[in-house]
Amino acid sequence: MKAMILAAGAGTRLLPFTRTIPKPLFTLSGRPVLDLAIEQLCRAGADAIIINTHHLHHQIEAYLARRRYPVPVLTRHEPAIRGTGGGIKDVSDFMDDDPFLVINGDIVFNIDLREVYDVHAKGKAQATLVLCDDPAVNTVLVDPEGYIRAFDEPERDPASPKTTRLTFTGIQVIDPEVCRWIPDDPVSSIISAYRRMIENGKLIKAWLPHNIYWKDIGTPERYQQAALDRIASDAFQKVWPKLNVIHNNIIYNVLKGDGSDRLWYRLKYDEKTLIAVNHGIKVHESITEIDAFLNIGMHLYQKKIPVPRIYQFDTFSGWVIVEDAGVTNLQDVVTSRSCPETTIPVYEKIISALIDFSIKGHLGFNSTWAYQTAAYDIDLILEKECRYFLDACITGFFGWNVGFTDYEPEFMRIAEGALSFPVLGLMHRDFQSRNIIVTNGEIRFIDFQGARTGPIQYDLASLLIDPYVGLPIPMQNRLLDFCISHLRDMLSLDERRFRWCYLFCSLSRNLQILGAFCHLSRAKKKTWFERYIPGAILSLNRILTGMEQDAFPKLKALAARMAAAAAP
Repeated sequence: MKAMILAAGAGTRLLPFTRTIPKPLFTLSGRPVLDLAIEQLCRAGADAIIINTHHLHHQIEAYLARRRYPVPVLTRHEPAIRGTGGGIKDVSDFMDDDPFLVINGDIVFNIDLREVYDVHAKGKAQATLVLCDDPAVNTVLVDPEGYIRAFDEPERDPASPKTTRLTFTGIQVIDPEVCRWIPDDPVSSIISAYRRMIENGKLIKAWLPHNIYWKDIGTPERYQQAALDRIASDAFQKVWPKLNVIHNNIIYNVLKGDGSDRLWYRLKYDEKTLIAVNHGIKVHESITEIDAFLNIGMHLYQKKIPVPRIYQFDTFSGWVIVEDAGVTNLQDVVTSRSCPETTIPVYEKIISALIDFSIKGHLGFNSTWAYQTAAYDIDLILEKECRYFLDACITGFFGWNVGFTDYEPEFMRIAEGALSFPVLGLMHRDFQSRNIIVTNGEIRFIDFQGARTGPIQYDLASLLIDPYVGLPIPMQNRLLDFCISHLRDMLSLDERRFRWCYLFCSLSRNLQILGAFCHLSRAKKKTWFERYIPGAILSLNRILTGMEQDAFPKLKALAARMAAAAAP
């Protein structure tokens, strides 16, 4: 058996992603589609494989040069794309007298290629095409005897009312004689050759395997679905090796998103569950959110920090499969109780784990893993917290015209204070109740991909002033004392300086919260965040009240104006 993979196409429906990587090198569970196709051909008994190339052909050739396969794998470059018919005819010198197996280079399938080859060898047709039922693209008419009668017909043939409409998978076995029906045109389609053959009485066999899984990756949506199917199947098999995982039997339930644009799913198979998160197809080689999520997540898990375990990932497609830590977050726990103080033991457990996150998590942390900034610094505070607050909240939400330069001296004072006397470690940066899962007394920290070096006071402030739960001030103070006491047992600590830094971190975090809530509710149209804005404004005023009387006159006046505007 000799075989061909059609891989010359430009993948225009997958733009902009195919500008930098050819479609056959798109990955599934970390492996290029092309590599998976070669493996399946080798398993089927192929003695030699040829691949036609054109778009970004150097990348395909370089990839194959790094691989070692049990059979020869050759490439045939097309200076100009010849089409599926022309590409096949151009390798007729590679064929021998036996049937020739051809598959598209942009499909994912579980079809037994040896079986289809044997079916063709035993039949009378000059070509056998593997078909499947995909209502979105069913265009091939098949008669009751299992032979193809037409392609791309808009309606059923009136003379043959019993024909079935199916989809060509891109898998075919042909006799070498088929090449005689392919014209010598610069570009030609194999389907056009099949039409001519049918018109001249030649037989084209349709073969529809049972329990088929097939997808083409011709669009971003179809590629993303194929990537999820593959990584989910691999993850279930990895976590529970005794499972016999079938792609089509995995149940996907969409989870409600929060502030992030990422997509979340709960996967279910045989009563077992995992979580899938999609960061989007990667468009460049620099460090992105998925890289930070993976590197930091695996680092924290190795340090025994309570984060969900990462089981499987594919950085190009953006999919990551993690442990299902449960559905109840800290906000659910607090708001389900009539008295928030009853959750103090839960908070104390979380703060103890936060200290481990900061201290243990910082040991061995590589700053290159951070995809935004390596550390919490003045520029970040001024741009991503203070200016963000003015742009998204004051201008974007309230519609007030204010200038950054008017508040810059006070913002600089906040930044300097937040960086004075820090207990430096690994900072989560979004350590709020919705990012803390609480299940059966166990906790898990999620959304840690923004971690970087920074003061533990910032994460502590994120937890205690969180508007999602609105902890009473006495409870906030009690938990602050608990953290200080716990830290004092571990390192030398100046309590007064710690509290000073905490106060300024609370202020900078509060500005960031207001910017985020206003941006999400207006720019992102996630209006449910609006209900938390009044609580965040109240918190801002409380913090400013605790500052020195003349410390932030302009900001205090602005906060008071916000409170008046937000009052019912």
